[in-house]
Amino acid sequence: MQLPASRGPVTALLFEALTGPPHEIGPLPGPAGGRAVEDEDLQLALFACYELHYQGFDGVDDGWEWEPSLLGARQTLERRFEEGLAEAVPRPFPAPHPLPMHMRRALAGLVAADGDGPCLAAFLERRADLGQFREFVTHRSIYHLKEADPHTWAIPRLRGRAKAALVEIQADEYGGGRLERMHSELFRATMRELDLDDSYGAHLDRVPAITLAIGNVMSLFGLHRRHRGALLGHLAALEMTSSLPNLKYGRGLRRLGGDATACRFYDEHVQADAVHEQIAAHDMCGGFAAEHPALAGDVLYGAACALTLDRIFAERLLDRWARGATSLRGAAPAVGGR
Repeated sequence: MQLPASRGPVTALLFEALTGPPHEIGPLPGPAGGRAVEDEDLQLALFACYELHYQGFDGVDDGWEWEPSLLGARQTLERRFEEGLAEAVPRPFPAPHPLPMHMRRALAGLVAADGDGPCLAAFLERRADLGQFREFVTHRSIYHLKEADPHTWAIPRLRGRAKAALVEIQADEYGGGRLERMHSELFRATMRELDLDDSYGAHLDRVPAITLAIGNVMSLFGLHRRHRGALLGHLAALEMTSSLPNLKYGRGLRRLGGDATACRFYDEHVQADAVHEQIAAHDMCGGFAAEHPALAGDVLYGAACALTLDRIFAERLLDRWARGATSLRGAAPAVGGR
């Protein structure tokens, strides 16, 4: 993946530094104002910092991953992001924390309360045209081409029942060790069937801040041990809100002419996540809360973050499409990107 185009003073300074050998970088410019989750400069800068811990960028020295001044700059960006999350996502249960045996019920309550939000899945199932569906897939490629990786950071930070449950979920995400069944590879096949470039990060310049924020919150939670409870709640929310939307995505893609190969990613999630939902809520989050009752509120906060950011994302797409506009940035997406 190449470094993307900058979107403001922060990314301009950061990307200029990353093109050279690791060295001390100065303080970053201050925030531009507005909602942090929709700040293009902030979210792209965070994405680039986090990506150094994943696949990295062509031409960027691997030594940047642990450069102390860059980590300090990232901490400043993370502080802005966390403050923005706190404004956008009130803590569901500030005090007292829910009892561990009630964790599954509390998570289900959060998901149910979010059910009145914009129904992007229903639109894609019944009304979206092929161009809109391709846009949706382009957005989701930022996460799905690295699917499961951010939540895997939690494995060495857990033990007991919660750890075993997370490993069970992640093993399925990685296809049980079979390349062709990895969820990221299934999504790559969907992209190819839609004549989209399926290479890692190919559409980074095209997606807006909210799409980046959806991925960044996973990396934020995953790379900090203090957020391990929030990371588990985030994953639980994804699993608990996956089966029905993916059923609708699959139906929508078939309506638009998608074949079995194109729809397999969505079909797989209908089946797998119905099981994962129970494991995540009861064994993983319930087990973690039983061992760390003081962190039960963090689990619910992570779930609320996942639900809120996805709702903002859905609102953006539906608003743009209702006005006959694209939900993406810049030029048209690459077609047949090979």
